[in-house]
Amino acid sequence: MSSVIVTIGPTHTLRQAARLMSARRVGAAVVFDPDTPLPGILTERDILNSVGAGQNPDLETAQAHTTTSVVCAAPECPLEEAAAAMVRGGFRHLIVLDDQGPAGVLSVRDIVRIWIPSQRSTDALPV
Repeated sequence: MSSVIVTIGPTHTLRQAARLMSARRVGAAVVFDPDTPLPGILTERDILNSVGAGQNPDLETAQAHTTTSVVCAAPECPLEEAAAAMVRGGFRHLIVLDDQGPAGVLSVRDIVRIWIPSQRSTDALPV
């Protein structure tokens, strides 16, 4: 899990979100909307889909592209359960919530890094 959490509001533009995500090298931002009890998530794919559809990232807001029906996990959630939830739901980022709010974001990349031994990380992929 990455403890680097990019948080934005629903009125941030997609360009602002992309800049923050890029600067912190993360693929998702947690979106806090004061009108909703749980956070939403804006991913790099959401931004890519918007730009690919010809929308202007300086005019489009996070609110219009945020997934609000997110699946969250507690910090003590077993990795296998988190991975299974991601596969079932077809998403690549899982917000980890503790009593104070977001504790981190778990990505598919995080899971792969944990499950693959470090000595194999430098092996070349078969062509």
